[in-house]
Amino acid sequence: MSATAPDLSVEIAGMRLQNPVMAASGTFGYGTEYEPYLDLGRLGAIVTKAVTMEPREGNAPPRVRETPAGMLNAIGLQNPGARAFLDEKLPELREFGVPVIVNISGRSTEEFVALATMLSVAGVDALEVNVSCPNVAQEGMYFGVDCEMTGELTAAVAGATDLPVIVKLSPNVTDITQIALAAEEAGADALSLINTLVGMSIDVEARRPHLGNITGGLSGPAVRPVAVHMVWQVARAVELPLIGMGGIMSAGDALEFILAGATAVGVGTANFVEPATMQGVIDGLAQYCRRHGVERITDLIGALETG
Repeated sequence: MSATAPDLSVEIAGMRLQNPVMAASGTFGYGTEYEPYLDLGRLGAIVTKAVTMEPREGNAPPRVRETPAGMLNAIGLQNPGARAFLDEKLPELREFGVPVIVNISGRSTEEFVALATMLSVAGVDALEVNVSCPNVAQEGMYFGVDCEMTGELTAAVAGATDLPVIVKLSPNVTDITQIALAAEEAGADALSLINTLVGMSIDVEARRPHLGNITGGLSGPAVRPVAVHMVWQVARAVELPLIGMGGIMSAGDALEFILAGATAVGVGTANFVEPATMQGVIDGLAQYCRRHGVERITDLIGALETG
């Protein structure tokens, strides 16, 4: 057993994180909402909720539905828009002293490029490209389900910024490794996965969907085995660092992703259940390393033994 504190630091696309635990997009607001519950300065990074060019009100309610071992959400990318983010939210995020990764969402490649250009400012450490968006130029086909569109979008965003570009992959595809390879070849610096699975819940008495949007994104512990498997698949297919997410509630859950090949992990739905979850995950990772005599968390990345 190591007598010294284990080194939990990791590096992703030139960003040094003090530990591999970050707040996943869409579940942590802009950080300040969680300030009363945990020390935000202890996190590896904060990923903002999606930022769009113009303000969005989001979908009609109801927008959230609890499910067995998870939740469905159809928030609809509600946010104040890029200008308000830069003026009002980013200054507060800078105060936490941890890397800030801004999730961007657009309706066209041109809109993504405009966002990348506008958000390439001091205080933003990387961009996370939400490819689970419908491309209006392709009659609403989602960017992230098509290799060619994923590649074109990734290349366009990478060409518009000097910041690291992280492409967030959708699980709603036939073969996620092909999408991952397309993003890698187009210039992505890292990949995050998985985004939510499309799901639906019905009120049988009213014979109506529980969500105003009819369908929503399924997250939480129910999706974790799917997410871990996809991280394992992608880790064997690409050379890029991966940020794994999907139902992480504890350090043990986070370690599944790391052993499968993730360099870092994102905690999402758990923040709604217990706002201090990430602090517990960080402490749990350190305890695991001490218990197993692991000096550096990086020694565990992809260390799964299958033979």
